[in-house]
Amino acid sequence: MGLKALIAGLVVTVGFGGIATAHEFWIDPHGYQVAEGDPIVADLRVGQDFQGSVYAYIPANFTRFELVQGDAVAPVEGRAGDRPALNMAAPGDGLAVVVHVTKDYLLTYSEREKFVNFVTHKDFAWALDQHAARGLPEVGFRERYSRHAKALIDVGTGAGQDRVVGLETEILALANPYTDDLSAGFPVQVFYQGQVRADVQVEVFDKAPNGDVTISQYRTDADGKALVPVMAGHSYLVDSVVMRPVDPMGDDLAVWESLWASVTFAVPQ
Repeated sequence: MGLKALIAGLVVTVGFGGIATAHEFWIDPHGYQVAEGDPIVADLRVGQDFQGSVYAYIPANFTRFELVQGDAVAPVEGRAGDRPALNMAAPGDGLAVVVHVTKDYLLTYSEREKFVNFVTHKDFAWALDQHAARGLPEVGFRERYSRHAKALIDVGTGAGQDRVVGLETEILALANPYTDDLSAGFPVQVFYQGQVRADVQVEVFDKAPNGDVTISQYRTDADGKALVPVMAGHSYLVDSVVMRPVDPMGDDLAVWESLWASVTFAVPQ
């Protein structure tokens, strides 16, 4: 059987929503500011426009789920099926960073237009030419994807800074949204395999207190940095995606892989 026929005959396996319509994944705290000693509570969500479905605590579905505060790292523990997925006491005063990495999921594209829309929206139009040059089919091919999410939560004074925690792709907050002056904007830096990602798209979802969401795109500079305008009282989801070709040699026969980085935070009134 030829490669095109083999790929076209695969059956789709989808988890955490279909990324062909650019569904984001994020950590959604019930409160971005909590008193010291109170629990940190957050949902895992998948959806569009900063609105989406809630997913439960399922250990088989993630490879990392941690609460980072300074140099201290504590695993997020729970029972399978728990909703919200995170409900644990804050380890102490300061900025807490929730980290969640999903397992790999698979998606089969049954419509070419969905792939075109996805790669165009996420600034990977080059993938269309490369897809054709690789002799891949227009439909029936597989993509592997995973999510690499963080959330910033103010515990007590909220003092402290985000740090690189070693994700395959990661967004680093270069300011503390709860203690720093953000009048010039909120600076972030995007990484992939420990290196900064220059000249890549960063998508920002800005949710106002009334629930209205505004979506904007920015680009990183030569140092992988972008400056995001923010407003007091709003919450934010910052997203950046890596797209890379892969050889269909493994059991899943994926020919593309996308890695989704996100960070959520709020700006106090």
